[in-house]
Amino acid sequence: MDKIYVVYWSQSGNTQAMAEAIGKGITDVGKEAAVVFVGEASVEELKNAKCFALGCPAMGAEVLEEAEMEPFVCSVEGIASGKTIALFGSYGWGDGQWMSDWVERMNGCGANVLNGEGLICRDMPDEDALSECEELGKQLAGI
Repeated sequence: MDKIYVVYWSQSGNTQAMAEAIGKGITDVGKEAAVVFVGEASVEELKNAKCFALGCPAMGAEVLEEAEMEPFVCSVEGIASGKTIALFGSYGWGDGQWMSDWVERMNGCGANVLNGEGLICRDMPDEDALSECEELGKQLAGI
């Protein structure tokens, strides 16, 4: 069984909770999920995947986390063409511009962003947000 990777970066645990809920959605429909912190992930593992998820909260002036996630995403850009990618993350301020920029960036390198947009929630995901994450995982598993 092929694993569906959910690679994330999280500082406060909000994006991690979203990643785990996406993983739950994947396993709920009988697929294998690999929920992995970005520092332990490998772009090599994603090369042969037809779909995967990437998660990162908004940082600073609404950008991706720069020490680990940004370099990983730069590497993913080289293998993203033709793949379906679910994007997700939490934010505490702003209007979600970091996610809009990320979606545009992934589309620009030939990826198909699932649902045409990233899934975002403000601060810690509540029950409704976690349900949306589980549904996103189920969608990803159906690819």
